[in-house]
Amino acid sequence: MNSLLALGMPGGWEWIVIILVVLIFFGAKKIPELARGLGKGIREFKDATKEIKKDIEESASSTDEAVKK
Repeated sequence: MNSLLALGMPGGWEWIVIILVVLIFFGAKKIPELARGLGKGIREFKDATKEIKKDIEESASSTDEAVKK
């Protein structure tokens, strides 16, 4: 049961330690650049998933039309 608790979200003090380590490791000037890059990556991932979903829906609808004929 204790091993399940170890996999949970970090608490308040743990977040503070994580933020301090990130600040020390990367520096305050690099963090906005990292956040921008992460945002662009997430945006590209969302766009790709939307495109894949659209392709799947189009192929499903074309298959349905072919079956009806």
